[in-house]
Amino acid sequence: MSEPDFLATMAARSRERADAARARRPQSELLASIRDLDPAKRLHRSSEGFDLIAEMKLRSPAVGQLRRGDRDNLEQRVMSYAEAGAAAVSVLTEPSRFDGTLEHLEKAALALRSHVVPTMRKDFLVDSYQVLEARAAGAGGVLLILRMLPRDVLASLFDTALEHGLFILLEAFDEYDIDTAVRLIEPRIGLKSTATSGSLVLLGVNCRDLVSLQVVPGHLEALAPKLPHWLPRVAESGLTTADDARRLAAAGYDLALVGSALMSGDHPRDLAAEMLAAGRSAKRSAACS
Repeated sequence: MSEPDFLATMAARSRERADAARARRPQSELLASIRDLDPAKRLHRSSEGFDLIAEMKLRSPAVGQLRRGDRDNLEQRVMSYAEAGAAAVSVLTEPSRFDGTLEHLEKAALALRSHVVPTMRKDFLVDSYQVLEARAAGAGGVLLILRMLPRDVLASLFDTALEHGLFILLEAFDEYDIDTAVRLIEPRIGLKSTATSGSLVLLGVNCRDLVSLQVVPGHLEALAPKLPHWLPRVAESGLTTADDARRLAAAGYDLALVGSALMSGDHPRDLAAEMLAAGRSAKRSAACS
C-alpha cells in the first residue's frame, strides 16, 4: 500500500466513523454534554527541558499486536505512565489498524482523573465532530495529521480544538508539512503568543515511512533544524531506548512520543522514567556547553 493510499484509506474509514457517530448522536447533543464538563486538562511541561508523551495502543500496523488481553489493564498501564512522569498520555482510538476505541480514551481519562496528566486522542481525525468526541471523552488534546487534510478542513479541526481548550499536536513528515503548520498557526495565534502560550500547540515529526511502515534512520535529526524554535518540538516513532531519548533531546527535541516500546515491554514505568532521565540529562549538558 503506497503512502497516499494508506492515508487516503485511513481518512475514508475515519469519515465513515464520523458520519456514523453523528447519526447516532447529533452534534447538538454532544455539545450539550461538553458544557457540563470541567475545563480540559492542560499539558504542563517540565522546567527540565524534556518531556514524554506516553502512548496506549494495542496494535501497530508496523509491528502487529502489542499486548494480548491488555484491554482489562488499560487503567493500570496509563497510571504507570503518569507515575513515571509523563506529561501526557496518547490513546489510539482508531479501530481497524490499531484496535482502538473511544472507550479506551474515556477509561484512560477516568483513570487519570486525580492526576494533572491529560490524555490526547490519537487518530486519523477528519471532522471537527471527532474533536468534540475527544473533548466529551475527557481528552485534553488531539493529534492532527498535517498532510492528510485539505487546509480548510485542517483549519476547522484546529479552530474547534482551540475553542474547547484542547492542546494540539500537529504531525509533520517533511518541510512542506512544517510550512503548513506555520501558515496554520500564525493568523490564529501569532508567533509571539505561541512562543509564550506554553504547550497549547506542539509540532511533531513522524519518522516512519508510510510506504514501508519502517522507521527512516536520521529523519528526526535531519528535520530538527527546520522546526520553528518557538514551538515545542516532538520526536515521534522509533524511540525504543533511553539512548534514543538522549540523542533526540540533544538534537533539539523538547518531547518524545513513545508507544510501541512502552506497550511491548513488561516494565513501562521503568522505561518511561529512564527515557525522561536521559533526555533531561542531554538538555542539561547542552545548556552547560
